[in-house]
Amino acid sequence: MQIIADTATLLPPGKKNNDGLTIIPVSVSINGHSYRDYSDISSAEFLEQIHQGGIPTSSQPAIGDLLDVMEETDDDLLILTIGDGLSGGFQSAMGARNLSRHPERIHIIDSKSLGGPLRYLARKAVALKERGLSIHQVKDQLQTCIDSSVSFVIPEDFDFLKRSGRVTPFTAKIGSTLKLLPILTQTKDMKRICPIGIKRGWKSAVNTVLQQLQTRNIGADYLISICHAGVPKRAQEVLGRVKERFSSTEIELLELSPALIAHGGPGCIVIQSIHK
Repeated sequence: MQIIADTATLLPPGKKNNDGLTIIPVSVSINGHSYRDYSDISSAEFLEQIHQGGIPTSSQPAIGDLLDVMEETDDDLLILTIGDGLSGGFQSAMGARNLSRHPERIHIIDSKSLGGPLRYLARKAVALKERGLSIHQVKDQLQTCIDSSVSFVIPEDFDFLKRSGRVTPFTAKIGSTLKLLPILTQTKDMKRICPIGIKRGWKSAVNTVLQQLQTRNIGADYLISICHAGVPKRAQEVLGRVKERFSSTEIELLELSPALIAHGGPGCIVIQSIHK
């Protein structure tokens, strides 16, 4: 069994060099150029292009790249994708499987997430494989984790949201003037992102997310991921506040990849949890 994921795990691309994982790069475009996550452009370089006025777009891994990985082995393959609806990665994987010579040995899991939870799922899949579990047993255990995951996004840059078409110019102007911060999370079917509130200032926005997490009874058997887009100092402050509220929970701090920055924009903070 081989475990495959992409750079939405916030892991660099490569074959079996990420704790037994094969990581395929997601593509991201800006200023008329296309780059592969981590391989061709770093998060810092990508953020600099955004600050200079570039409007980025991201895309799923190329079907050709997926098909190459599928065709180079006779092993069973377990492919973890970014959430269907959040990106086209799941549909690309399904398309590549349909084109492969042995689709019956290719198992595709919709993680319904990205970033920290997807990273955890990929590494857990490797750990379960090393314990000798079958591919179907691994899938069952991962699905239990997937059903528990939740993500909250706090974007900061209204100019970016306006340029990328995520908010109207009027909303962007009001938001920037009043220093408002929208709080976004996934819909109940986990296929789209929707707003759950607007707060004035980071302290209030983060408090709202922490209150949402507390309603889920998160404890020592969970992982909380804090991801950021070029704002390590702010992320450290958020980390401290999360630790105060969830002292028994494992917490990790991560930097978003270029492709995920294309979604949330510079300065955004993503707070996620998943049952381990």
